[in-house]
Amino acid sequence: MIPGDEVLPGGIRLVRDDDDLLAGRHAVREAALQLGFDLVSQTMIVTAASELLRNAVVHAGGGTVTIETVVHPDGRLGLQLIVRDLGPGMADVATAMADGYSTTGGLGHGLSGTRRMVDEFHIRSELGEGTIVTVLRWAR
Repeated sequence: MIPGDEVLPGGIRLVRDDDDLLAGRHAVREAALQLGFDLVSQTMIVTAASELLRNAVVHAGGGTVTIETVVHPDGRLGLQLIVRDLGPGMADVATAMADGYSTTGGLGHGLSGTRRMVDEFHIRSELGEGTIVTVLRWAR
């Protein structure tokens, strides 16, 4: 186990700080390796995880990530990440998803870039309730 890696029942990992973020990235990479992801697919899903986990820490003070294996009806394997936080939520998800939008002065490619790195992307956010982002990438 990596320092800072706290796993709850059901494989849910707490993400509160940079140590937890690093542990989450390592866990995603390990899961991708176990599923036979090629190097490009590993990089894409780990980068997506990093962005989502960083958002949870920076914008919500932390959250959780669940890493799941998914089997497609055609037999392909995929890696699904569910990142939840209990932060303030987003007033306008469509604006937050737009290229160039940033609340921290960054380049604004976070959520929109994450969407492009995965095969499936779902986001639900409620003001005062937090945000749940579910992403899925299939092994190539």
